[in-house]
Amino acid sequence: MESHESTKEPTAYPEYFDIPRADEEGMPTVMSVVSGTATTETSTSMKRQQTVMDMLTGPQGKNAFDPSANKLKPSPASSTRLDASSSSGTIVTKGFGVERLDCIPFSMSGFQESMTDEQRDLLRLECESMGKSWLKLLRDEIKKPYFLSLKQFLWEEGLKGIHDTPLPLRVYPPPKDIYSWSNTPLGKVKVVIIGQDPHYGRGQANGLCFSVPLGVAIPPSLQNIYVEIKGEYPGFTPPEHGDLTAWAANGVLMLNTCLTVRANSPGSHYEKGWEKFTDKVVDVVDKYGGANLSSKLAQADTGLGRGVVFLAWGAWAPKRVAKLDKTKHLILTSTHPTPLSAYRGFLGNGHFKAANEWLERKYGSEGTVDWCTLN
Repeated sequence: MESHESTKEPTAYPEYFDIPRADEEGMPTVMSVVSGTATTETSTSMKRQQTVMDMLTGPQGKNAFDPSANKLKPSPASSTRLDASSSSGTIVTKGFGVERLDCIPFSMSGFQESMTDEQRDLLRLECESMGKSWLKLLRDEIKKPYFLSLKQFLWEEGLKGIHDTPLPLRVYPPPKDIYSWSNTPLGKVKVVIIGQDPHYGRGQANGLCFSVPLGVAIPPSLQNIYVEIKGEYPGFTPPEHGDLTAWAANGVLMLNTCLTVRANSPGSHYEKGWEKFTDKVVDVVDKYGGANLSSKLAQADTGLGRGVVFLAWGAWAPKRVAKLDKTKHLILTSTHPTPLSAYRGFLGNGHFKAANEWLERKYGSEGTVDWCTLN
C-alpha cells in the first residue's frame, strides 16, 4: 500500500499499518527472460512424429519424400500464424486461438444497448471514463453479477458517476480518476506496477498507484522510489512533486489492486470485488500488453502480447502475478518501498534499469521507459 498524506489532518501512512509482513523478509528478486522453449519443443516433437508417420504411410497421390513436405512451417511459439492456403502468406486475425487486439470489434452504442436499464445506470462511470482499449476487453467482466454488486455497494458509499456524485466526496479517488490507469493504451503497456489501494486522504489519490496530484506532499514510499532511480540513473533529478502521469504516458500501467477506498479508512473496500476485477485486468495484460509496440520481430507478430515487465513490491503484489508465465514476462519482486522495509531489499534492487534492459532486448530502444522524466 502506498503512503498517504492529507493537507488538513495529521499525516498517516497506511504502509505503516499494513505493508510489512512476516513473509516479506528476504523476498528474492526474480528476473525471468523470454524463451518460449517449452512450447517450441512440445510442438516440434509432435511435428517429428507426424513426419515419421507420413514417411511410413506416404501421402495419397504423392511421393512420401516430396520436398514440399519438408518446407519450414511457422513455429507455434510465434504470436500469429499465416494462412496455409495463401501463397502470399496473408496474416489472419487470430494467433492460436487468441484474436489480435486490433481486430477485436467494439461499439459503445451497441454495448450500451445490450445492457438492461439497471446495468446502464450502474455502469455509466465505466462507459464514461474507462479507456476504450480496455473496455472492449472488459465489457463482459463488468456485466458479471459480482461487479454489479460492487457497483451497487459503491453507490451506497456515495460514489456514482462523474457528474452526479455528491460532495464532499466520501470515496477516493474522485470518480473521474478511478480508471485513470486505463489512459495508458493496452497495446502500449510496457511495465505494470502493482499497488494495493488508493491514498485515503482528501485530495491525495489520482488513480495511479504510488502517485499523488501536483501540490500534494510526496509520500515516503515514492521518496524511496526516487532514491532507487537516482541510484540506478545518477543523472536523475528527483522532482519536487509526486505526480507520475508522465510514466503512464510512457507505457507504465500503475494499477492498484483495489481501485477505491472510503475516506480516511485504509483497506475499507477490500474484498468487495475489486480484487477479482483487477485480476482480470492482469489477465488482459498477459494476453495483449505491448501488442502495439514496435518490435525486432516481424510485423506479423504485432497484435498479440509478447510480454511486459511486472514490478511487484512487498508481500501483497507478488500474489497478484504469481500465475503469470515467467518465460513470457519479466517479473521483478522485492520488499516494499515503505520506509519500514525499503532497506531490506527495495533499495538497491536495480529494477528500473533491469526493466529497461529487458525491454530493449525485446522491443528495441523505443520500447524502454524514461524513468527520469517526470515533468
